[in-house]
Amino acid sequence: MTVIYKAKKIITMNPARPVATHVAVRDGRILGAGSLAELEGWGDYKLDETFADKIIMPGLVEGHCHAMEGTLWKYTYVGFFDRMDPHGKVWSGAKDIESVIKRLQEADQTMDDPDQPLPGWSLDPIYFGKDGAGGARVTREDLDRVSTTRPVGVMHASGHILNVNSKALELAGLLKPGLNNPGIPLGKDGLPTGELKGPDVMTPVGIHVGFDRDMLACDEGGLIDFGKLCVRAGVTTATDLAARLPDEAVKMMSEVTARKNYPARIVPLRFHHGVSPKELINHALALKEQSTDRLRLGKIKVVVDGSIQGFSARIRWPGYYNGAPNGLWYISPEHLKEILEAALKHDLHVHTHTNGDEATELVLDTMEEVLRRQPSGNHRFTLQHCQLADSAQFRRMARLGMCVNLFANHHFYWGDEHYNLTVGPERATRMNACATALETGVPMTIHSDAPITPLGPLFTAWCAVNRLTASGRTQGEEEKIDVDEALYAITIGAAYTLKLDDEVGSIETGKRADFAILEDDPEEIGGDKLKDVRVWGTVQDGRIFAASDL
Repeated sequence: MTVIYKAKKIITMNPARPVATHVAVRDGRILGAGSLAELEGWGDYKLDETFADKIIMPGLVEGHCHAMEGTLWKYTYVGFFDRMDPHGKVWSGAKDIESVIKRLQEADQTMDDPDQPLPGWSLDPIYFGKDGAGGARVTREDLDRVSTTRPVGVMHASGHILNVNSKALELAGLLKPGLNNPGIPLGKDGLPTGELKGPDVMTPVGIHVGFDRDMLACDEGGLIDFGKLCVRAGVTTATDLAARLPDEAVKMMSEVTARKNYPARIVPLRFHHGVSPKELINHALALKEQSTDRLRLGKIKVVVDGSIQGFSARIRWPGYYNGAPNGLWYISPEHLKEILEAALKHDLHVHTHTNGDEATELVLDTMEEVLRRQPSGNHRFTLQHCQLADSAQFRRMARLGMCVNLFANHHFYWGDEHYNLTVGPERATRMNACATALETGVPMTIHSDAPITPLGPLFTAWCAVNRLTASGRTQGEEEKIDVDEALYAITIGAAYTLKLDDEVGSIETGKRADFAILEDDPEEIGGDKLKDVRVWGTVQDGRIFAASDL
């Protein structure tokens, strides 16, 4: 049966026909977009006026997020900003250490088992004052105020740092002097402060504080809740950009996404950590064979450094603005080279996390070397975050055929801190340089990195258009992009970086019937109000999902 949907306006992202009034759908795919008279040529149809007063866009594509956001809502939210959960409840932000401790203490009082771990998430101590090393530091003594008998652990908003109490360190065998690891800061007493940086040290302690499973993974309930977040944000295709994807996780994800009522297409990437390059490539190849329409497998994620606001990103001279030591490498140059070269050989798609410009430089140098030995005309290897890249690095990306996915939300959430504390005014102004990417010919998209910031491509688009910080200050006027460029970035632009632009990202004949259904017209509302566009729901593979029904 052919269904023709009538809309107030359809923004197609198809340059040959950018605007339409009707779209015809059959078997979950688009027959065409245009006028009713044009589409009647396809034969018998049912006219559906459900969206007659709505705006239809291509389903939004989130090219960098993590499905674990759905799972994290089982834990205690202690983030600085107000945030909506999958069920529509807004949680107020914790504005200082005392507020964080109080919320954890309240959670502690609801737990009957004195040995049950207490996990929290989205801690952001960079906002809690300044001690010359990047915001206030949360210590094990702080978390001991929550409990000295129960293991307590709180994941930072960046996802790159975990703070734990003394009990957790004791259970992990780390509450002792003599430790020598750059990811385990020590206090004046020679014992760990309770701050753990990087997966090598976070993982063995995480199992004692409620992150007893893969911290990057999503469980069944979490994946279902993540789907609800997608509908609320107008997202029909979303990445799970770093997962280890063991057999049991792949089986669960395959089963959940195959359900008739699951509203999104999930694209998980196999995380490089914990396996050799050869094992990584072999696993990705095996996963690729298990792909389905709503679960696209076989891509690789490599994390090169940490986070800028966590002072674990690798940045070039002259280093951090406040004099903090340089960050951490998460992979050796030799392993990076081996992965990239093997991936090109086997036609595997790779996305690399580089927050600092030194990390970006390493990837560019390595790509230049491996492409000489393993040429590829359409690899689309994508630099994720790539926040501090300068114009010379963007020109190199273009020459190397690379894409970039910029963290536009950072200007709002951490822009003031980057300007005043982490990298200083000049570099903060050029961060996430969307305009430079477009000017130099680098295929570009933008992202939320949910759960680091809330899932919401329209908010991300607003960030890229306005470049406002949380204090209301414009940061980087020259790097602003237009509304149409931002809308392109969160649709066909993101689809291109995932090699899915032949299926999603625009409304045109042959593509998937994936739509974002909006109450407001993002082309007419104005760039300053883009974040206020209301999402009615989504259509995914021709199936309708209303946010009000969640």
